[in-house]
Amino acid sequence: MISEYMTEAHRQCDDHFAQAEESAANGQLDEALKAFNQFHLEMEAHFAKEEKILFPAFEQATGMTPGPTQVMRMEHTQMRSLLDEMLQSLTAQDSEQYLGLGETLLILMQQHNMKEEQILYPMADKSLASNNETVLAQMQAL
Repeated sequence: MISEYMTEAHRQCDDHFAQAEESAANGQLDEALKAFNQFHLEMEAHFAKEEKILFPAFEQATGMTPGPTQVMRMEHTQMRSLLDEMLQSLTAQDSEQYLGLGETLLILMQQHNMKEEQILYPMADKSLASNNETVLAQMQAL
């Protein structure tokens, strides 16, 4: 199911985020940067799966172009902006700014993931039921 696959991806991103946060909080900024870069890559890969495959398939199946996927794309843009700022903070060795931005990102991610996991993904499972395996295969291949 799409919801299981994408929820697992959220958890993997969360794990990388936590590693980066812990390293930054402990003053290990080189380790924090390494973990953050992995987290950033995972986030971008996740966003790409949604924006290039899942959302268009959902929109085509439901006819909902202005709706949940539009909100999710907007939130992806907000998160990308925070990710860029966080990278700049780590590059500048400013752990205090990084951790402050990280708190903001954490709240945004939690709210975003909850909407996807409780609303969008279950809707996608239902609306893409006949096409579920194809959509999953495309996301896995990306």
